[in-house]
Amino acid sequence: MREYRLYLNDIKEALEKIDMFIANASFDEFIQDVKTVDAVLRNLEIIGEASKHIPKAVREKYSDIDWRAIIGMRNIIAHEYFGVRLQIIWKTLKERLPELKEAIEKIISDNF
Repeated sequence: MREYRLYLNDIKEALEKIDMFIANASFDEFIQDVKTVDAVLRNLEIIGEASKHIPKAVREKYSDIDWRAIIGMRNIIAHEYFGVRLQIIWKTLKERLPELKEAIEKIISDNF
């Protein structure tokens, strides 16, 4: 089995990619760019999938992160692709991902 710290790095890398993909973009620009939408959704899936592999003890220690919502979003993207609402994705990107990135960086620094 893969070491959970590698999954933390996967999450960090996916967050950095998303930042790069949407840098300086407006919502309208985002939804018009199919490649960017697909790339962002793929990296959100990676974040959710990697989150499932973080041990329960670590998730409990860092309970300020809504792990369940992260995993739930991954499930919606993966299984209900045509039902994904880009307005919700955009709001999540702008409002929740910066704090997630900060929290993941803290977990990494605490555990390495």
